[in-house]
Amino acid sequence: MKTKRVLVTGASGFIGRPLVDALLRAGYAVRAVTRRQGSFPDSVEVAIVPDLKNHIDWNPILRGVDIVIHLAGMVHSEVPETAYSEFDQVNWIATQRLAHAAKEAGIDRFIYISSVRAQVGAFAVQAIHEQDEPRPTNQYGRSKLAAEQAVQAAGVPFTIFRPVVIYGPHPKGNMRTLVRLARSSLPLPVASFTSRRSVLAVDNLISAIIFALNNPVTIGETYLVADSKAMTIGEIVTMLRKIQGRWSSTISIPQVIVRLLLMLCGRTDLWSRLSGNSVVDTSKLESVGWRPAIDTYEGLRGMMRAEDGEP
Repeated sequence: MKTKRVLVTGASGFIGRPLVDALLRAGYAVRAVTRRQGSFPDSVEVAIVPDLKNHIDWNPILRGVDIVIHLAGMVHSEVPETAYSEFDQVNWIATQRLAHAAKEAGIDRFIYISSVRAQVGAFAVQAIHEQDEPRPTNQYGRSKLAAEQAVQAAGVPFTIFRPVVIYGPHPKGNMRTLVRLARSSLPLPVASFTSRRSVLAVDNLISAIIFALNNPVTIGETYLVADSKAMTIGEIVTMLRKIQGRWSSTISIPQVIVRLLLMLCGRTDLWSRLSGNSVVDTSKLESVGWRPAIDTYEGLRGMMRAEDGEP
């Protein structure tokens, strides 16, 4: 049988690098799209695309490709929320152009990695389901939702994933902050936070992507994806400290005090992330046979080992 060639955009990024390795192990040929020359295995073809904001001739890049996995995009931590046009240019319009080029090239599958923020804000009172009406609350989320709609309209066979907060080796954003706090010797005032949030190991996202490639039933579908169990902030910190062989040392401080301190520090945005639930229901993806490859403790342990430079 012909070896299928997969085009991965954002191939040198946090998700892209381990995805490329996983695809090679699974027997796919890989063409990596990246902004700058990176270190990939010799068998990986590399295409340099410096800036998705510019018009790109995708035709030569897509030649000989069977599958597109579109990871590249602009995340909300990279630019101010007021940078509306940049979010639209990179997340929406660039995705639209690639999806149309993929359709013209006769691509078999187009996997788009969107975000749970295309569907909902930073927190939700009830568990989040795919059939809920999308109500993004910031420009990042709106640009990702517009990109989803562009992929659907392009007519290419697609699968869309809406991952929650992703963690793994060399994490970014809020998970990076939690790692730093867990490494400190101070007792952390998180025991009083009972809100639960879904998180996602990068290995579990990759397993969902490869599962979709091997299961035609996922064509034309949109899936939320997360680890099997939502966690409290205290549980995550306790796990991180247990992995280090340390006592959890979390303390309970009234939430009103924590909220006041965050307000005084100008971090009211962080309050909603700490105090609000954000739990996704992954039963739709699980109903067609997918299961997380690892549990959260194993995923966090792998993350911490990478932080310590262990293999």
